[in-house]
Amino acid sequence: MARNSVPFPIVVSGPSGAGKTTLVERLLAADPLICRSISTTTRAPRPGEVEGRDYFFVDRARFETQKRGELIEWAEVHGQLYGTRKAYVEQQLAAGRDVLLNIDIQGGDRVKRVFPGAVMVFILPPSFADLEERLRGRGDVPPADFKVRLANARSEISASARYDYLVVNDDLERAAADLKSIIAAERCRRERAAPDLVRRLTE
Repeated sequence: MARNSVPFPIVVSGPSGAGKTTLVERLLAADPLICRSISTTTRAPRPGEVEGRDYFFVDRARFETQKRGELIEWAEVHGQLYGTRKAYVEQQLAAGRDVLLNIDIQGGDRVKRVFPGAVMVFILPPSFADLEERLRGRGDVPPADFKVRLANARSEISASARYDYLVVNDDLERAAADLKSIIAAERCRRERAAPDLVRRLTE
């Protein structure tokens, strides 16, 4: 696939249960010009995980050092720290790849500050009742956390106004097609055109 546009970061966010991970996996499988951002984490590698492919594994002291300038965004999840290295994103962009980050709203805000050209996509459920049903059906949300997840979802959905695009995941095939169309349209923006494209065509 030819690259005729300047690469850009793609931020995908959405409440737990909206289906964003499934949509992200489909987009990555369908488009070789997009790579997944590899997070840095303080948790130990799980069986089969490879350094630099699945995560960058560091201890907490190293992570705290990286927070002072090396990381675009970070968060603590279940007692472990996760973050995105600015240098890694820049390296992938320089290599001609769009970089996809599946992160929360706070992380998305930080990415947008560092990379103003980032494309921001928010995944929505068709209804709040549907979201609640999906969370219950997953079976991996402890009862004590369920109300917290729902409250967080309302807050996240309210903040979706800061995003460029909204994709409603009421039908997986259509939502996946919408996400692919967004990326295709962004690559056609005049300001993203490869710097020498017009020159080559007019010589």
